[in-house]
Amino acid sequence: MSNPLPVDPKSERPNALAVQKGTAVENHNNHFDQDLEDASKEYVAHQHTKSTWRGKIWDTFDRSPLERKLLFKVDAVILTFASLGYFIKNLDQNNTNTAFLSGMKEDLNMYGNELVTSTSIWTVGYVIGQIPSNLLLTRIEPRWVIPALELGWGIATLGSYAVKSYKSLYALRFLVGLFESGFYPGIHYLLGSWYTPAEIGKRAMIFWLAGSLGNMFSGFLQAAAYKNLSGIHGLAGWRWLFIIDAIITLPIAIFGFFFFPPLPLQGKKTWWLTDEEFTLARTRLQKIGRAGKTPWTKEKVKRLLLSWHTYFLPLLYVIWNNQYPQVAIGYWLKSFNNKKNPPKPGTTFTVDQINLLPLPQTAAFIVVALSWAWLSDGVFRGRRWPFVYIGAIYSLIIAAIMRTFPLYKNIHTTFAMYYISQIGQGAGPLILTMINEVCSDDSEKRALLVAAGNDLAYVVQTIAPNFVWKTTAFPAAKKGWTWSLGLNALLIVWMTAILLLLKRDEKKKRQLQLNSPTESQGSLPEDANSTENYDYKADIDSYPNTPGLPALDGNNNQKNTTVLH
Repeated sequence: MSNPLPVDPKSERPNALAVQKGTAVENHNNHFDQDLEDASKEYVAHQHTKSTWRGKIWDTFDRSPLERKLLFKVDAVILTFASLGYFIKNLDQNNTNTAFLSGMKEDLNMYGNELVTSTSIWTVGYVIGQIPSNLLLTRIEPRWVIPALELGWGIATLGSYAVKSYKSLYALRFLVGLFESGFYPGIHYLLGSWYTPAEIGKRAMIFWLAGSLGNMFSGFLQAAAYKNLSGIHGLAGWRWLFIIDAIITLPIAIFGFFFFPPLPLQGKKTWWLTDEEFTLARTRLQKIGRAGKTPWTKEKVKRLLLSWHTYFLPLLYVIWNNQYPQVAIGYWLKSFNNKKNPPKPGTTFTVDQINLLPLPQTAAFIVVALSWAWLSDGVFRGRRWPFVYIGAIYSLIIAAIMRTFPLYKNIHTTFAMYYISQIGQGAGPLILTMINEVCSDDSEKRALLVAAGNDLAYVVQTIAPNFVWKTTAFPAAKKGWTWSLGLNALLIVWMTAILLLLKRDEKKKRQLQLNSPTESQGSLPEDANSTENYDYKADIDSYPNTPGLPALDGNNNQKNTTVLH
């Protein structure tokens, strides 16, 4: 309903200028309402479109022209920036390991446990900033948070080229970890703030695997630096690696300040989206029950503390993250070059070979992980848990074999074992996607638990590697493989407990809908900073179902359906 005409207090007549302004505001509101209605109709209509083979390859092919254009823009900016940023983060994060195998060990006298200690110090910095950074993202535009973090770790990486001792390296690794801390959990939270269940698994996996490409590229980069730059300006090849990494990092950070968008439910449109596209972005999230920001209250904190989500979901990721075996193939290759008691006299590997021969291991892992993401979004209809089970069972078997495997009996067999040892490790981003989806109706809870999972995982990593993955125990690392075996068994038990709790909640939800069908309807959470106070009334079909459990139709009957796009 429009407001009464404004009156000029002096003449008691309608003020012409005020009338004009009021009309303009009303027209603007009507225009927004019409945009939202049109976008909603187009979005709802799309739910019934037939899936094609092209859509199974990449989901946007089955979308309407408007939604396809929206997703193209969001992918081009957010997914590209996220993937490049994580590629660089892992390049900067792992360059110490690569440099260690390429001369830094000898130059900095790192013959003891200094490498693992430097990793633990990096982890301390990484742990400190994750949760505060993710909570900031619920209140501050991401383009001020994420690129600033990347700029910080780029500068710290650049400083690493000049270290003269491992103690100086420790200080810079702490800073790199501190600035990198908010990037990975922050991007996962942001993916959950833009994408729907039929899209997010693939993008989360692409984002994560960009880091694995960073690991692969680090080997190529170090091999090239060692061969072509070693000795240039009096610098060793491993020092050039830090310089090159920083040169790659800084421009990407600057790009983020200009292009990274606010979240759709923060109520502010970015410059590269049209009004219609922005409205559709919000509508898509409303239809799956994704919530915008809400105030922190005592009741909200109480709900958070009493929810089983707070304790079970982050620990699922903690267990998965810490069962992940540390890559041993590089240590195995380097062990052939021992001057004292070489395992195979006459067999040695060059620095180039030590950097390049492990790459097929990463390549095999990437192929399998990508297939999991596509299957999870597609054939498995948004179910993430089957791949947690598959990965845990496979990795448990690998750990059992590697505990007592004769590494030097047959070199070709050992190569084969190392190359297939990592392919069961692709469930991580799907677990964080599951947290995004289970906590869909509370933005702050979603941000907190995604960060808490990654944060607590690295808390464990500040301690465990010093006991179970000691540098001096490689390449055999029997304690490490035993640790991995035990945690994979625990991962299976923990995933089962979560599924039982989700099933219990789903039963309660169905019973509530049966008893009070009118109360199961909801409205769009209003953003305190938004001027678009439009109540979007959704029916039962709009609400997100527990991932992997059957959906309900409007009459509370189980129905066969695909995950909403």
